[in-house]
Amino acid sequence: MTTGLHHPWLVLWDIDHTLLETRGLGSELYGRAFKTATGTEMKQQADVTGQTEPSIFNATLRLHGIAEDEHYLTRYKQALAEEYEHHREDLRRRGRALPGAEETLATLAAEPALIQSVLSGNLRAVSKTKLDVFELDKYLDLEVGAYGDDDPERPQLVAIAQERAHRKYGTPFSEANTVVVGDSTHDINTGLEGGARSIGIATGSDDIDTLREAGAGAVLRDLTDERAVLAALHRLIT
Repeated sequence: MTTGLHHPWLVLWDIDHTLLETRGLGSELYGRAFKTATGTEMKQQADVTGQTEPSIFNATLRLHGIAEDEHYLTRYKQALAEEYEHHREDLRRRGRALPGAEETLATLAAEPALIQSVLSGNLRAVSKTKLDVFELDKYLDLEVGAYGDDDPERPQLVAIAQERAHRKYGTPFSEANTVVVGDSTHDINTGLEGGARSIGIATGSDDIDTLREAGAGAVLRDLTDERAVLAALHRLIT
């Protein structure tokens, strides 16, 4: 099946629990980076689902009675990127690309009208490491993605990615030709509020009904049938 489209479309993938899982390693590395940045042992972590790294970090500071500080955040960003880079083998061993993720990305990459990138609350450097470890980056144009270090509010990342893709490919991108794909209601809301259509993938904590009720234009159980993903995308954009 091909989309039959003649004009570019921008497909923005969420990373965690949509394309891959760190299976607990992410929380461990977060705790190490938090201690490096603040000198304080992390006793609890703010909710991470659908949030950007700066938002999570600042909320975690508040949980520990620490005032928000740009110097802490700067040190944390550097420390977290270094932790992921230093623990690439642990990530490969403990984490995984979700079933069907690579096959789906490869199938969509063969469609000349589809530009695939990411929209993630992860830092840019962390996103690149995660995707590289599981060899998913080769299907994605990470230059036009949007990341947690671009803006603390995820809906704002949609416009950032659209503008980057516009500059690179020469085509304006808007709600009419942008799709966000993610596993949580936060991802769906990001698309709705940011100016994009959305596909929900029920591989996270939100089930099919919850994603549909949040306003997803299409919902799939997982990525194991790449043709079903392409068909859902086709229904949304034609």
